[in-house]
Amino acid sequence: MNLVSAFVPIWILTAVGYAACRWGLLGEAAASVLGRFVFHLAMPSALFLALSRMPLSGFAGRSLLAFGVSTVAVVGFGWVGASWLFGREPGERPIWGMAAGYVNSANLGIPVATQVLGNVSFLAEVVLLQVLVVTPVILVALDRHSDPAGRVRVGRIASLPVRNPVILASLLGVACSAAGLHLPSTAGASLTLLSGAAVPAALVALGASMHRTAPSRAKPAELAVITALKLVAQPVIAYAAGLALHLSAPQLLAVVVCAGLPTAQNTFIFSQEYGVGEAVANRTVMVTTTLSLATLATAAALLG
Repeated sequence: MNLVSAFVPIWILTAVGYAACRWGLLGEAAASVLGRFVFHLAMPSALFLALSRMPLSGFAGRSLLAFGVSTVAVVGFGWVGASWLFGREPGERPIWGMAAGYVNSANLGIPVATQVLGNVSFLAEVVLLQVLVVTPVILVALDRHSDPAGRVRVGRIASLPVRNPVILASLLGVACSAAGLHLPSTAGASLTLLSGAAVPAALVALGASMHRTAPSRAKPAELAVITALKLVAQPVIAYAAGLALHLSAPQLLAVVVCAGLPTAQNTFIFSQEYGVGEAVANRTVMVTTTLSLATLATAAALLG
């Protein structure tokens, strides 16, 4: 298994973004503009297409529960730990939690699942769990803290799906899947082109942001704790939950591999959109992406 091949494009595109920003090729606002393009256009297109084509039946309930337990535990500890351990402000804590437990299930998860598991069926369920459950919780929290008074306003939260393109596109995708609707070929082709830009643009924006973001805002201790939560605690908790739920060996491998995936670049995109925790988010994505190769290889060797 050549897992390295799944990681190389991510490292290259991030380096391209860093170099382009360093050499002044994209301008000072490159990371911000690319991030907003991904958040408002490319990512919603990708999520809509993925969810509209994904069947909503036949879930592996116990496997998804084991993965969900690991996600809730790690995201929750990261969320609270941001305050306890490092005194992070309330608006930054959702990003801390997301960095600790939101896995890269799309552009990296697909090639890893294909090579290690032989198929992406369970990964598709992980995508649904993250998009339909974890993402709205994170975005509601970020939206709340974007209010100057930090108030919980029912009307504002209720309107979030309409105001937030990520949630809106996800809900529309699920609705189309449930109703068996298909887009006209022209609309589908247009969204496919737009969605294809989501991953490369997000990675270039990530690299560009690493050039302009002050490293001092990302404490080494924070990165170490988040990395340990993501690459050690989450797969270990997933393994323990899988054993408790009496998963078969292939199911256990799938759960642990998916839990051991690195932090998704969506974490950086969300942090940039809401203007909180950007330094922690971009460096966590890079550190966990680099080091997760060891976690995934270990899981494959021990459980495969």
